[in-house]
Amino acid sequence: MKKAALHNLGCKVNAYETEAMQELLESAGYEIVPFKEGADIYIVNTCTVTNMADRKSRQMLHRARKMNPDAIIVAAGCYVQTRDEEEVADDCIDIIIGNNKKGELVAVLEEYEAKKKAGGENLAVQKGVIDIHDTKEYEELRVTKTAQHTRAYLKVQDGCNQFCTYCIIPYARGRVRSRRKERVAQEVRELVKNGYQEVVITGIHLSSYGMDFQEEKEDLLSLIVAVHEIQGLKRIRLGSLEPGIITEKFVQSLSRLGKICPHFHLSLQSGCDETLKRMNRKYTSEEYYEKCKLLRKYFRHPALTTDIIVGFPGETEEEFEKTRKFVDKVDFYETHIFKYSKREGTKAAGMENQVPEQVKTLRSSVLLELNAEKRRKFEEYYVGKTVEVLVEEEIIKDGKSFQTGHTKEYIRISVESCEKLQNKLADVELSSHLQIIH
Repeated sequence: MKKAALHNLGCKVNAYETEAMQELLESAGYEIVPFKEGADIYIVNTCTVTNMADRKSRQMLHRARKMNPDAIIVAAGCYVQTRDEEEVADDCIDIIIGNNKKGELVAVLEEYEAKKKAGGENLAVQKGVIDIHDTKEYEELRVTKTAQHTRAYLKVQDGCNQFCTYCIIPYARGRVRSRRKERVAQEVRELVKNGYQEVVITGIHLSSYGMDFQEEKEDLLSLIVAVHEIQGLKRIRLGSLEPGIITEKFVQSLSRLGKICPHFHLSLQSGCDETLKRMNRKYTSEEYYEKCKLLRKYFRHPALTTDIIVGFPGETEEEFEKTRKFVDKVDFYETHIFKYSKREGTKAAGMENQVPEQVKTLRSSVLLELNAEKRRKFEEYYVGKTVEVLVEEEIIKDGKSFQTGHTKEYIRISVESCEKLQNKLADVELSSHLQIIH
């Protein structure tokens, strides 16, 4: 039995695809082992969102080669998808599999191993990379179990048509492609059968789900409704959304679905309209704020989270201050702050007035401090209230047993108990802020 080890880099969509590739290998009789010395095959599902992600992808591939010089090394995903053949050529790589080809992993491995067995000593790198910009096909992968035993990520969409000036992903993932609703429902039913209580619906640009369907009038809302109808599923959580999808009809409809978690990640990137325009984002700060008000109109105390890029090219002190004030005004539960990282191949990389690194660091620290304040304020609302927790694991601290899990708002809670509650929904009275884990 061949031993295969997989390592994932990057986003939740990548993580889903890595787990799907693992299931393909298991079904074909491969033994899955940790990403350590001793494997016969190493698969690295790469990321290319930043230059640092590229570097980490290369480092992990080289690490795999060092762990077993005789192993077959597979480089999969976004990093190899965006590189010319000369750029990706590397002695540590045996097989290259781009996006929309990961489902062919087993067949590609078998073909390579057959050539090697037939006497091929210095085999050429086997390439499986298509022109991702021309494909309209959604690659059908599936997952029936995940590393997490309570919550499963569910990929329903791939590709992006937005072309934000800082982002390489449309070049790595291609245009919007959506998964058929019936296939999604089938996978959810199987996950529920295997004991999963919660699914997280995710995609590269989730809000665009269904826009590529020519005849069917399907969109993200109709997909969510279909998933909601599946018996046995307790919770539905949504991945990152664009502000444009937040309409009165969309939010009102969601509020009527009892399984929906009131946890909404609305991508922002900047609270300054001038910066948003340079980013090629499709909304103003005021339009974004109206979307937040809509969510709060139909959901009681929803958890609103977001992303902010500080130090985008041309961002002045005045522009940053607009962002800081806007974040303060919105009252997010959590703000994920990223220092702008120049990504070669994007329009922003060639923009004038690149912001010095030390300025980015200062601006980041300002927002991090504000985030800590806002997060604590949001969480204090629940102290003294009873919250529903999906228990995920037991931890031992100071010799005591604690059951931990997340509320619908994605607050991580711990409760002292020796009772095994994993994968159960428990009503917990939050008596102290100390029960919240960060």
